[in-house]
Amino acid sequence: MEKGVSRGKRPELVGGGLVRSLGGWSQVLSLRRARRKACSDDRVLGSSEFVQTVLLEAEEKAQETLRLNLKITDFSTLAGKICKRVEIEESDLRSGLRNRPIANARRIFAQIAVKKVGYSGAEVARFLGVTTSAVNRLAASEEIDEMKIYT
Repeated sequence: MEKGVSRGKRPELVGGGLVRSLGGWSQVLSLRRARRKACSDDRVLGSSEFVQTVLLEAEEKAQETLRLNLKITDFSTLAGKICKRVEIEESDLRSGLRNRPIANARRIFAQIAVKKVGYSGAEVARFLGVTTSAVNRLAASEEIDEMKIYT
């Protein structure tokens, strides 16, 4: 940081998304005079099209999460759906058993709860009775095709 301070103010690093993406205030003003619009967001640096794409993807992900939250009100609901489909008991899902059907069900549970619904790995780990590390590894592992059935 000390080296950066000695370099002083750098104009190429000043300004938010729109100003910086277009190349400065003069470009922004010329766009306004021409009555043209550009999509911008201070959190995203890039062309108008790129910013629009990023914002649409974020909105879609938020809508999917909201949709899943409405369908999955708690862990027991999700566990019940998965256990019924895989034909195991919820107590098996929450045990430390490692046979293939139970391990796959636990993996599906972790992926949906963490990646799709947005619960923390620690919350899911407490419910399943396993370590947070195990849940985070399961959530980050390759998605199982069966997962699509539950979402």
